[in-house]
Parts: sequence; structure tokens; C-alpha cells
Amino acid sequence: MANKLIVNPIIWSPSEDRINSSEMYKFMKAINTNYNIALKSYDDLHKWSTKFKPYFWESIWDFFDIIGSKGEKPYINPLNKMPESKFFPLGKVNYAENMLSGNNTGFAIVFKSEDKIRKEVSWDQLKTQVATTANFLKQQGIIKGDRVAAYMPNMPETVIMMLATSSLGAIFSSASPDFGIDGVLDRFGQIEPKVLITTDGYWYNGKEVNIINKVKDVVKGLPSLKKIIIAPLLNILNAYKDNNFISFNNIQEEYFTENISFEPLNLDDPLYIMFSSGTTGKPKCIVHSNGGVVLKHLVELGLHSNARQYSKVFYFTTCGWMMWNWLVSGLLLKSTIYLYDGSPFYPNGKVLWDFVEQEKINFMGVSAKYIDALAKEDLNIIDTHSLLNLEIIGSTGSPLVHESFDYIYKNVKKNVSVASLSGGTDLVGCFIGGNPMSPVRRGEIQGSILGMDVHVFSDEGKSQENKKGELVCIESFPTMPLFFWNDKNNEKYHEAYFNKFPNVWCHGDYVMKTENNGFIIFGRSDATLNPGGVRIGTAEIYRQVEQLEEIVEGLVVGQMWNSDTRVILFVRLNPAFKLTKDLTDKIKSKIRMGASPRHVPSKIIAVEDIPRTKSGKIAELAVRDIIHNKEINNQTALANPECLSYFKNIEELSY
Repeated sequence: MANKLIVNPIIWSPSEDRINSSEMYKFMKAINTNYNIALKSYDDLHKWSTKFKPYFWESIWDFFDIIGSKGEKPYINPLNKMPESKFFPLGKVNYAENMLSGNNTGFAIVFKSEDKIRKEVSWDQLKTQVATTANFLKQQGIIKGDRVAAYMPNMPETVIMMLATSSLGAIFSSASPDFGIDGVLDRFGQIEPKVLITTDGYWYNGKEVNIINKVKDVVKGLPSLKKIIIAPLLNILNAYKDNNFISFNNIQEEYFTENISFEPLNLDDPLYIMFSSGTTGKPKCIVHSNGGVVLKHLVELGLHSNARQYSKVFYFTTCGWMMWNWLVSGLLLKSTIYLYDGSPFYPNGKVLWDFVEQEKINFMGVSAKYIDALAKEDLNIIDTHSLLNLEIIGSTGSPLVHESFDYIYKNVKKNVSVASLSGGTDLVGCFIGGNPMSPVRRGEIQGSILGMDVHVFSDEGKSQENKKGELVCIESFPTMPLFFWNDKNNEKYHEAYFNKFPNVWCHGDYVMKTENNGFIIFGRSDATLNPGGVRIGTAEIYRQVEQLEEIVEGLVVGQMWNSDTRVILFVRLNPAFKLTKDLTDKIKSKIRMGASPRHVPSKIIAVEDIPRTKSGKIAELAVRDIIHNKEINNQTALANPECLSYFKNIEELSY
């Protein structure tokens, strides 16, 4: 039987003027001139970027005037071996130098902490504070390869410390202050930082959150620390009195300098250590390269997100999510980056849109769950906010469902590009996402990112379209991790990405490629359901369930039962409703009609809350382990581990 073609309707198209003025179009024209070819569309450009990979990455270097040296050819060697391919293997580059070069006017960073603080940092101030902080780090003996960690809110001092660290060739790592003590030690304890920057607390939902005692316990658990820098946000006096503590402000006075030197680094020298969610054990420490991040983020921000000098780029994120690392790379383009720390719903659901309107932001990024929550509240932004400057709304973290596209174009802004993105911490970037030259189709991610040769593989390793399968990348790319920290013989690294298909990155997403070269994501492949041997993506069920007014959100897992898999759906209800037989029947009917009879759960159970990681992703695997009576080894990786108790003894729960 032939597969039914997926043809999602176009919901928005860029005008010819908008296409022609985009940085991506300018890049395509430069390629046509330099190589005497005639690329005409995004699909043409993408095919060229993967077929002629060395020319593409050399062109990225030249188009963005990367500061450094390319070295001798070949610029990729070996050409396609994962993970051993090296990009510009004889070249030199420094991430921080590319951020801070040039004489730029205006603001580099604008920071807001709920309704308490607004702060602007000019480019000159940024350069001076980075130079001074780097001078301090040098005086503490920090050298190339040492680790510097941040246990910080999303504030300018975090960015300054990252840039100072990077300028020296040291390695930066961060966690947000909502992490508990064990969660921080599980991460930083593995990498043994010599310097930690932290704070006294933060504001969330209008309330002051004091973390002084947490910080003291974290410091006790990190014997590798030589100095602890305090960048106060709450300005609690005499919070820390130990001699190893020093104020960020005191550093700016005592170690002041305007002179900074940048360590010339290989492109595969480490820049960041980032962490997996760690819901099945201690987080994996993923080491990312200095040059790889420069190259990949210039593509994603400078071309796909149309960031350029004086652009205003904002992503709502914490320092514990990879989107923070992505956001700060806006400085590579000499854009202004906007940092917001606090609740996205305080004092109401429109607060981020107030920020976007007031600051005249061009690119706004949020999580798909945030858009879902706005849609649930049916908040009207389009009639209350003037978003004339907003060009792109980015969304990631989970699949952006069809109805969320509808909500944005109806309730937020009609003339905007909705760029659904998918990638992750593993590559500190995206495999698939939006672009400014192609139409937006309802429920689809527009296509593969330039330079990323993405396919959908069957279980037999065959590329396929219009069928669900594994998202893979068959060509090497610059942000393949260098290695996992303390990973003997790269065993965990290979197991994570290359076990399933030889020399092919298997990302672990369950997806479909449409005839438009777009993608639809159905969830994580390790969380897919297999009732009766039929593979079902969890996102297919969420899409149906979360359209119902009675339900705030759902979580679905498969449970081994009578030699098969049965589907269990947990729902968090709107407080005005209870899970009755009528509501259960309504949910099942909605799933049956909107998805298929195979998707209908065997049990529907109401819970007070749903566990999620610190970055807001639903923790399906943790719940799956609980209902199979398996121990959850690392509950500190969750934002709300206390709710795991709701998922025990499900046979005793209703429906």
C-alpha cells in the first residue's frame, strides 16, 4: 500500500524583498559569483553545501571574515569520518577574539531580571570587563585547558566570565542557580573547575530566591576550587566571608586593564563542557570545540536567523540550557544579545512580549512548551503589542505542533517567520530548522541546516521520505563533540551516536521527511511506543491531548504488559476539571479520531504534576523506569523530582 503523502499547507511566505535582503541570500549570491554557478533557492544552496562540503565551510570562513588562520589545505581531514574529521586542522582561531574584535558602537548586552533590574553593557564596557576578568584569571594561574565554572543566573557577568575564560584557552561550563547541590556537584565534580563564579540569589515569579547556603555546600563539595567569584544580584551584604571568595566588582577595580591578548587555539581545542540531562545516571560531560562553535553558530545565527551587526537577538533561556551558549554567539555577528532572567509568566503571560516590544527585538526564541502554554490561555498578543521589528520567532525544546503555528499567526504576528528548530546539547546547535528564504508550512520544520546532510533512516539503514524513522546525519560537521570528559576509549561517545549505523550520526529523534524537504518530529526514538509492534511517536498523542481545554499537558509512556506494550497516558488537568469516565472517553475519542486507534492509551491517569528536566523537557524515560519498578539514579537532574511519587502503583489509580 502506498504511503499517504504529507503535504502541509503553506502558512506564511517571505516577500521577495525580504528574501533578497536576507544574509542567506547575500551568501548564496557570493557563492554563485565565487564558483560561477547559479543557485536559485534554499534547496539548491543546501544541496551545494553538503555536496561540496570543504568549499562550503571555507566560504563560511570568508563570508564572515573569521579572525584567525585557515592553515593549509585540506580544510577537512579526513573528509568524512565521524567523529575523527577535523575542520581546518592546521588553522588557528579564538572564539572570544571573534566576539570582541572591531570598534562597535551601541550595546553588546541588555539584561532584565523580571521587574527588578534592567542593565545595559556597551561594547567598550564588555571589552574592558572581559580584559580585566581575564587578567584576574591569569593571576590565579588559569591556563589553557583549565576549567572555569559558572553557577549563575542569565546575566552579563556570566557572559563576561565565559569570554575571559575563552580568551585564555581555558574551558567554560555553566549551570543555572535552580539546580540543587547534588545536581551541581554531579556536573562540576566531574570536571574539577579551578574557579567558580556564582551569586547570592535571583528573582523568580516576583520572589527573592536566596542560594547562599547552597553555594557554600557546593564550594565544600568542589575541592579543586582556588577562587570563588561572587556577582551579587540580590546584594545581600556579608553573604560570603571566606578568603577564597572575591567580589566581581572588586576584581574590576583591583585587576583593571584594557589590554587583552587572545590565545591562538586550534579549532579542535575545547571551548565548552556541556552536560546531558542526566536522568538515567550522572550527566555525560560533552566537550565542544572552540572553532567548531564559531563555524556552526555563524551559520545558524548569521544565515538561518538573519543576525547581523546591530540586530537584536533574544532567546529565553537559562545558563543550564544549550540555548544560552547559542544565544551568546550572537556577539559573533556584532548583534546585541538580550538576556532575560526570571519567570516568563510573571506578572502575567505577556511579560516576554512586553520585553520584545520595548526593546524592538528582531529575533525571539522560546520553547515550544511556552507557546503551547500561551495557546492554552488563548492570550492575544497581536492586538496589544506592536511587534514591528520582530522578524523571526524561534522555537525548540520539543516539537512545535500544528496548532501552535496557528496560534502564532492568529494571536501573535501575521508577518513573521516561525522557525522551529531541532538539535541539542550534543552538537550545541541544530540539525534542522528555519531559514529566511523558504515558506513556512503548518506543523513542519522548514528543512536541514546548511552543511548538515540530514536523512531519515529505516531500521535497515536506508534513507527514506514520507516514512517515520531515525534522524541521522551522514556527513561530518564541525560541532561533533571532541569527546566526553573521562570517557575511556571514547566508549560512551560511540555508544551515544554511532552504535546503530556505522560512520553515521544517529541522533535519537523519531522523524519524517516530507516531500517539501521539511521535517516533522514525533518524539525521541528511545521513548517511542510499540503496541502490537507498531511504532508510535509520543508527540502524536500529545498533539491531540493538549488541544482539550480540560488538559494542561500530558505524558505518555509504554509499559510492558502481557508480553506486549500497553500505552499509559498521564494527564495534568486544568484545576476546574476532574478525570471522570466521560472525560476519559472524550480523550480516547480525540486520540482515536486525530491519530489512530493504535494511539489510544490503555490507561489514563491524572497526576498533579509532570516531571521535567531543568531545560523544561518532559522526562518520559524517568516515568517509564518508575512504572517498571526501576530505580531512578539521578533525580537531581529533574526540576521537580518530588512529583515522581505520583507515578508509582499505577494499578491502584483510576481509569
